[in-house]
Amino acid sequence: MSADAQHTLVIGGGVIGIACAHYLHQAGHRVTVIDRGRIGGACSHGNCGFVCPSHVLPMAEPGAIKSAIPAMLKPGGALRIRPRLDRNLWRWLWNFRSRCNRDDMLASGRAIQPLLLSSLDLYEELIESESLDCEWQKRGLLYVYRDPVLLESYRATNELTAAEFNESARHLDGQQLVEFEPGVKNDLAGAWFFEHDAHLRPDRLIASWRSRLEADGVRFIEGCTLTSLEVTDGRVRAAGTSGETISADTFVIATGAWTPQLEHLLGLRIPIEPGKGYSLIVPRPPHSPRVPIIFPEHRVAITPFEAGMRIGSTMEFAGYDESIRPARLKQLTDGASHYMRDPIPNSFTDPWYGWRPMTYDSTPVIGRCPGRSNVFLATGHNMLGLSMAPATGRLVSELIMGSEPHLETGCYAAERFLR
Repeated sequence: MSADAQHTLVIGGGVIGIACAHYLHQAGHRVTVIDRGRIGGACSHGNCGFVCPSHVLPMAEPGAIKSAIPAMLKPGGALRIRPRLDRNLWRWLWNFRSRCNRDDMLASGRAIQPLLLSSLDLYEELIESESLDCEWQKRGLLYVYRDPVLLESYRATNELTAAEFNESARHLDGQQLVEFEPGVKNDLAGAWFFEHDAHLRPDRLIASWRSRLEADGVRFIEGCTLTSLEVTDGRVRAAGTSGETISADTFVIATGAWTPQLEHLLGLRIPIEPGKGYSLIVPRPPHSPRVPIIFPEHRVAITPFEAGMRIGSTMEFAGYDESIRPARLKQLTDGASHYMRDPIPNSFTDPWYGWRPMTYDSTPVIGRCPGRSNVFLATGHNMLGLSMAPATGRLVSELIMGSEPHLETGCYAAERFLR
């Protein structure tokens, strides 16, 4: 790397930040990545590892508010909003409510899908070219139901995604499900199977990808908190951190759910709320599932790994709460036990929580930061950061280099929040 190469500071060392570092390094930049904690230690560590083009529809959809209220009031419900006097939270909920209609749902889906499809292709290229060791498997994804009425009700959604996005699932009745996936009980209603989805082990992806980048000269600094930005005429010259002042030519904000904490530095309000999720890993049961599974009725998901099975999900809007509630972990194992052929083991490892960076339109923020000409945003990926990371990193690199973006970027611009 040339000593006079352009220097980019990536703030945030999750999978989005690492993807940005990768493509900027490929483009010839000297890259430094800082993180306030551990590299890949937040949402990039304990998520379920789905790379899922099937997740094209946003959380804000017709009927979402009506179905969410009973879930929030139900003790132990998978969706919880902790009541509190927080103006930003209530503004976010109001904007979310306004988007629960068909037109806005489809508009968000049309922004989400290109990132998902591009990232799936890019992952396959990356894993081969970089020899990333991450348990990559392209085996699809199952949506499994106990209730035949709810199983059938998904048909309308499947028809919509097939018509609008060319993304459809195959229906399996109860017997076909057991034949396809012997790891589930034999008394379930059935499932919908998305054959094009993939999965990987996220912590191994991060470790492998970081190791490759470090070997190529990318610098990573952990325990390094951004504290200030030196701005002159709308351009950032350097970043003050808890460890050192770092000068750079370009800056990338890939801070996920922490992005609202930087509003005073960016001069921009980005409506992101931390949506807290949990996960844990249990030993593989005797009849371990072959493919990842989502149980929509209990809002629980499982992913088979080589050395265990991750159980995860739930959604709490509880601010920046750092506790790991045992009741939430039990909710995961109890939920999965309704569907799995073998009992869920009582022992588990790696209990985890993470704050997903939730935008009210389910669309990430990718592009130049208004008012900061050399600062670029790569944040707000909701529950799909892992699934969207390579395409996001490539887009950020293309925007910084001034080359033609491989995807249309207008729908991701932060300016949409200023209207």
